[in-house]
Order: sequence, then structure tokens, then C-alpha cells
Amino acid sequence: MKLNPKHWEFLLHDARAEFLEGTTYSGKTTIALLKFMCKAAMSEKRMHILCGLDLGTVEKNIIHRDLGMVDLFGRYIRYRGMGAGTGALPHIVYRTPRGIKIIYVLGYADKSRWKKALGGQYGCALVDEVNVADMDFVRELAMRCDYWVATLNPDDPDLLIYNEYVNRARPHPDWDDAPPELSGLLTAPAAVDWTHWYFTFRDNPGLDADKHRQIEDSVAPGSKLYRNKILGLRGQADGTVFELDEGNLITKEQALGMEFVRFACGVDTAYSVKSGDAIVFILIGITKEGQKAALAECYINNRNERVPVTPSELPARLALFLDGCVAKWGAVRDVFIDSADQASILECQKYKKQTKCLYRFIPAWKKLRVIDRLHLEAGWLAAGVSLVSEECRHLIREIRAYAWGTDGNPQDGNDHAINAWQYAWMPFVQMIKR
Repeated sequence: MKLNPKHWEFLLHDARAEFLEGTTYSGKTTIALLKFMCKAAMSEKRMHILCGLDLGTVEKNIIHRDLGMVDLFGRYIRYRGMGAGTGALPHIVYRTPRGIKIIYVLGYADKSRWKKALGGQYGCALVDEVNVADMDFVRELAMRCDYWVATLNPDDPDLLIYNEYVNRARPHPDWDDAPPELSGLLTAPAAVDWTHWYFTFRDNPGLDADKHRQIEDSVAPGSKLYRNKILGLRGQADGTVFELDEGNLITKEQALGMEFVRFACGVDTAYSVKSGDAIVFILIGITKEGQKAALAECYINNRNERVPVTPSELPARLALFLDGCVAKWGAVRDVFIDSADQASILECQKYKKQTKCLYRFIPAWKKLRVIDRLHLEAGWLAAGVSLVSEECRHLIREIRAYAWGTDGNPQDGNDHAINAWQYAWMPFVQMIKR
């Protein structure tokens, strides 16, 4: 079994409860099982719990799978799927240096059976796919064990499991690597010693590139399943707004070889230190043939800043970004800032007077309806008119994640870079090829 540094940190980390959220095939269940078995072996208590949707699912996904319980601990365990004795529950006899441990195997879909088990106190518990678990079961279990670990794929953010449990955990300080729009949801009152971990395909050292590609190709882009299990994002989305093909992506070298006749910068601002919201600068260029390309970005999440950026500090950060763009691309003058943020606009205009810089800080032009912006952008992407440099990784992530809500409107989220992108091109829409 291959382990990477994040796995070792997880195994050695001491917590009361841990939640492993992320994409499918990220190795969450395997590493959670390994830690659960180690914790159970060291526990002072004799009884522990292993649970999933039903008994068959636990047997298939945890006990008998490759790198499952039998593979990793076969010589130390004996599985009694029919129980032992009249009315006994399915369980695993686990031989450890601290004596025999009993691990009850439960399915949370069968209320009558798990109620028989949850009448005492337990050492450790592993809950697989806790996002679909019966909430009464989770509440009972959380009170009755010393340590529990749960795995889940991102799901509808309105599920009770998030507000009551998962969002009360906090990321490990050295592994706070979840997408900002997901980690920004971990804002419920924090529980002591509850840790949130985020795992993706890249965290599974046993997954090769061909298998990764096969998994992604088997799920329809834009579907809820793709968003939750492939992108690793929460949401009850009904399809993504845009389709970003490989033909829309250009390298830095390709971008430098294009002939641009107009540059502009869009700015979207969000100064919160408690959410995944961000301050984003996007530089675009428009060619004489009518193509537009996103060329550079700056993405600032105040929650990750040692000293959070304020409106008064924004102009200097923005000017530094613009100076770098001028040195690389040429004349950049027009900067369009979210017109709803008057404080930032005033600070930038004051900065211009003080420094005599050549940049023009202009309130963003928003007369084009949101739905019309989306139709235009979708058409440009499909026709290869809209291009994005591979260096704009946050914009690329948002384009792939930006989704329709169940009410028919775009979801609020994954749109800070997209908003800045739109502010930059909207004043020049007539220059872009239809």
C-alpha cells in the first residue's frame, strides 16, 4: 500500500472526529479504514462500529475490496457475517496487542437493526458515505464513541449532515487545500478536535493516469455527478453553465504569439476573512480578428492572508499586478471594478491622484443582463472565439464548476473570477467576433 505525506499526516493526527471529503477514487475509504483499525487496536474499549449503507455495501466496499479489511488485516480478523449465536449482529473479531476487539458491522439504512447496536458505549467508529446516512443514526453514534471518522463525496450543501457535523470541523493547518468555495462553507460553530480533510485523485498514489482518464470520461461533464464526484465540489447543481474544451485553452507561448489590439482588466472584490470569497484581477486581450483571451489573473482570499487586504490596500496590490501585465503584454490602461464596491473604486481613484499612474479606474459597466453575458460567453467558447491561458488556473476552475441551480438561475458561487472576466470584456463586446 502506497502512502503519501498527506496520508501520514492524517494517520498521525490526533482528533476526536474526522471527515474525509473529496472526489471519487481518491483513496478516502482505504486510508480511513487503516486509521480506524489502528485506533481500535489501541483503544481501551472492546466494542467498535463499522458502518455503511447496508451490510452488502460494507462487505463490498470495505471488507472484501482490494486494499480492504481482509487485504490489510486478514491474519488478525475473522468476519462473522451471520453473527454468532441467536439474534447476534454481524461482527468482526479483531486480534490486537490489547486483546480481542469486536467490530460490529451495521447498515444505517436498516433502523431496526442499528437500534439494537447503539445501546452502549464504543471506542471507534467508521462511517462510509456519511452524506447519505440516516441522521438519527449519526446523532446516536456521535454521542457513543470516543473517536469516529467519516468519508463522503461532496453533496447538496443544504443536507443536515453538513450543518450539524461536517461544517463544524476545521482543516488541518498544514493541509488546508480544499477548493475555496468548499472550505468557505466550514463556518458552523467549531467543535473541539474535529478535523476536515479534502482528498482528490492526485492524493491517490495507486491511481494511474489511464484509470483517472477513464473515470472522468465515464461521467457526463456538466452533470451533478460530475460536479460532486469528479470536481469534488458541493452543490445541487443542474448542469454547468459553460463547457471549456481543450481548444479554448492556450499556453503562455501561444498567447505571446497573438496580436492584441486592446487590453483591459476586470476586478471583483470580496474582503471577507471567513469565507471562500475572493478578490480577483483578470487581464484580457482582444485581437484584431475578434478573439478574446484571458491572459493573467491574481486571486486573493483574505482567509489565507496573514494580513487581510482592505479597500485602502487594494490599489497598491492592483497596481503591482498591472505593472507586471504592462511589462509582459504592453499598454494596459482600462481597469473595470465592480460598481457595487464604491469604497474600492474611491480608493483606487484617490491612488491615481496621489501617484499620477496612467491606469483608469472605472466602475464596471453592467447594462448587459447576466443571462445575456452567459449566452454570449457560451457561444464564444463553443466557437473558439473565447480563449483562456493555462496560467489563469482559478478562472479555469470556476468556468468548469459554474453551475445552474435547481431554480433555473446560476448558483451563487464559483463566480468571482468569472465576474472579473466579464467586467473586462463587456465594454468591448462589439469588438468580439459574433
